[in-house]
Amino acid sequence: MKAIICGAGQVGHNIALELAAEKVDVTVIDQRADLIQKIGDNMDVRAIVGHASHPDILEAAGARDCDMLIAVTFADEVNMVACQVAQSLFDVPMKIARLRARSYLQPIWSDLFSRDNLPIDVIISPEIEVARAIGRRLTVPGTFDMITLADDKLRLIGVRCGEDCPILNTPLRQLSALFPDLHFTTVGLVRGETEIVPTLDDQLFAGDEVYIVVNTDHVARAMAAFGHEEAEARRIVIVGGGNIGLSLAEDIEAHSSGKTATLIELDPERAKSVAQICTRTEIINGDALDLEILEEVNIAKAETIIAVTNDDEVNILASLLAKRSGAKSSIALINTGTYTSLVGPLGIDVVVNPRTITVSTILQYFRRGRIRSVHSIRDNFGEIIEAEALETSSLVGVPLGQIELPPNVVIAAIVHQGEAMMATHETVIAVGDSIVLFAAKGAVKQVEKMLAVRLEFF
Repeated sequence: MKAIICGAGQVGHNIALELAAEKVDVTVIDQRADLIQKIGDNMDVRAIVGHASHPDILEAAGARDCDMLIAVTFADEVNMVACQVAQSLFDVPMKIARLRARSYLQPIWSDLFSRDNLPIDVIISPEIEVARAIGRRLTVPGTFDMITLADDKLRLIGVRCGEDCPILNTPLRQLSALFPDLHFTTVGLVRGETEIVPTLDDQLFAGDEVYIVVNTDHVARAMAAFGHEEAEARRIVIVGGGNIGLSLAEDIEAHSSGKTATLIELDPERAKSVAQICTRTEIINGDALDLEILEEVNIAKAETIIAVTNDDEVNILASLLAKRSGAKSSIALINTGTYTSLVGPLGIDVVVNPRTITVSTILQYFRRGRIRSVHSIRDNFGEIIEAEALETSSLVGVPLGQIELPPNVVIAAIVHQGEAMMATHETVIAVGDSIVLFAAKGAVKQVEKMLAVRLEFF
C-alpha cells in the first residue's frame, strides 16, 4: 500500500511513524524544510519539501498510483484542496483530511464534503476525538482508559490494581469460578515497563495496569471486582479553552445532567469566546498554575481536573497542583511519549495521548479483512480490533480451542445475532459474527491474514 501524508507536524509525524512501522510505502510533504529533514533522517519514508495541495508536488510524491492521501497540515483549506486535487487529477481512492474549524464540522454543512463537491472520504478532528475519549473515561470512574465496542455492547476498560484489589495473586483461569455471572476477558496488562499478553496461568499484582473486555451491562460489577467503586464525578475543572476544552465543556452542558464544569483559560480573548458558547460553564480567565486561581475555582471540592492545554508541562503541573490542593482525580493531555511513564508515579490518574487516538482513527482504513474498528492501546502495546467474520476466514466454523492463534493474540468476545458473549475454547464463530480481539503489535499482520482468508481459499 502507498500513502501520501500532507503535513509533517506532530499529527503527520506520528502517522508517518506508525505507517512506516507497518511497512506502508509512505511519502510526506511539508513546506518546512526542517520538519522534512527530521522525518527523512529518522524514518524509512520519502520526504518532499513543497506545498501539499499543488498538483506538481502531489505528482512528484506519487499521487498517480497512491492508495490513500492523508491531509493533516495546519490549514484546513490546504487539506481540503489537497483532497480535491488528489481526486480530480489523480483519482486517489481514499482521501482523509483533518479539519479543525468548528464551522466546517457542523452537520448542517456535511454535504460540502460529498464526492460531487469536496471529495473527502473521511474527516478527522483529533481535538474532538480526544474530547470524546476523555468524556468516555468520565462515564466509568476509576478507569484510565475506556473504549466502546460492538455498538456499545462491549467495552474495553483499563483499570489499575491497587493494594486492596480483591483478585490479586489469583490465576486468571480461576476468575470465572469466582465470578460465574461476570462476563469479562483480560487481554493485556502492564507491569512497570513490561507489557504482557496474559495467559490463564498469569496472576495480577498490586500496581498492575489491566485491560479487560467486558459486557457493557457488567462494567460496574467488573470495576467492583477490581476494587474500584468510585462515584461519578459531578464537579469538574477543565484547564485550557482550546478546541478540546471547549468540546468537553459543550458535551458536559449538553449530555451530563447533574454535572457542573469550570474552565480556566489563560488567554483573555479566548476566554471571552468560550464564554459566549458555553453559557452554563463558569469561565475563569487566569493561570491554572496560580494557587489563587485554583482556590477561586474551589479546586478542593472538585472530583476531577482535566488539563488539556497545548503545553504538556502545564498539564502535568496543573494536575499535580490540583490534586495536592484537594482534587480527587486528574486527567492530563500529554503529547510527549517520554513523559507518559513518568507521570503515573507522580500521582496523575489518567494520561490521554492524542497520537494514539488519532492513529487509531486512521489505522482501520489500512487493515485488511472486514475491519470495523481499530484502537491502539498504550502507545504501541497493541490493538483492539473489531472485525466481521468472513466466510473465508480461518476462524469460522471451528471451536476456538482447536485453532492455533498467533502468539500474543487474544480473542476476547464475539457478537452473534446481536448478542455479545465472551469467547471460550468451545466458542464457534459463524459467518457475519463480530469478533473482538487484542493483538500485540508484532502480531497484527498475522491477525489481518487470519481474519481475511484461508490459505486453501486460493
